[in-house]
Amino acid sequence: MRLFEKVLVVVGLCVFAVGAWADAAEIDTDIEQKIIDKLQQAVPQIPMVGIQKSQLAGLYEVTLGNDERVFVSEDAKYFVAGDLFQLGEKGLVNLTNTKRDLIRADRIAGVDSSDKITYSPAIKKASVTVFTDVDCGYCQKLHREMANYLNAGIEVSYLAYPRAGVGSASYNKIVNAWCAEDKNDAMTRLKSGQSVDSVNCENPVADQYQMAIDMGIRGTPAIILESGQLVSGYRTSAELERILGL
Repeated sequence: MRLFEKVLVVVGLCVFAVGAWADAAEIDTDIEQKIIDKLQQAVPQIPMVGIQKSQLAGLYEVTLGNDERVFVSEDAKYFVAGDLFQLGEKGLVNLTNTKRDLIRADRIAGVDSSDKITYSPAIKKASVTVFTDVDCGYCQKLHREMANYLNAGIEVSYLAYPRAGVGSASYNKIVNAWCAEDKNDAMTRLKSGQSVDSVNCENPVADQYQMAIDMGIRGTPAIILESGQLVSGYRTSAELERILGL
C-alpha cells in the first residue's frame, strides 16, 4: 500500500509542511496558504516536498515524501490520489511520470562525479545511473554483465542504496567500497561475494540512500536513464541497448 493510501484509510486527507522547491511563481500565495492551513489540520507527520499548479485547471499538485503525489482543489476541500494523464494526438501521456523523470534527472545531474563509482567504455554511446546494493542478487547479476554493457558503449555509474538501511551490514560493506583506494575493484569484489578492507572515510552513502527514498525507489537495481526514466530491476545488455535506442 502506498504512503498516501495508508493516510486515506485513516483520515482521507494528506498534510504537509512547505518544501524547498515549492513553485511560488506558479501559484497564488493566498491559495497556497489556504491549502496549507486547511491540510495542516490533518496528518502532520506526512512530509511535503512541493506544491504547484497542475496542468488541469483548478487542481494543485502536491508532492509528498517518497515521490507520492495528490491533486488538491483550490479550496482544499477535495483531492485526487493518482497520476494525471493527458489524451492527445500521440495517445495517452502520463504527465505525472514525465515530471518524475525530470526531477530524477535533475537530482542525478547534481551528484558530483567523485561521489559515483563509474565504469566507462572506450567509446561512450549512452550512460545510466544505477542505485545498487552489494548484497542484492540481481545487483550482483547486473555487475556480472558489466563487460557486455561496456562493449555496447554504455557507461554505468553506481549510487548507493543499501536496502537494509543506514548502519546495516550491507551499508557498512558499500561504505567500504566508497572509501577504498580502488573503488571499482572493491565494488567488483563485493559484488562477487569477496570481502574488502574496512575503511572509514567521509562518504556519500547515507545521502544517496536518502535520495533514493525521496525519489520513490523501493528496490535494487534501479536503473535511471539520462532522461530520468526509471527502469526497475536487472536488464541484460541487449535489453538495455534496446531501451536506450542504441
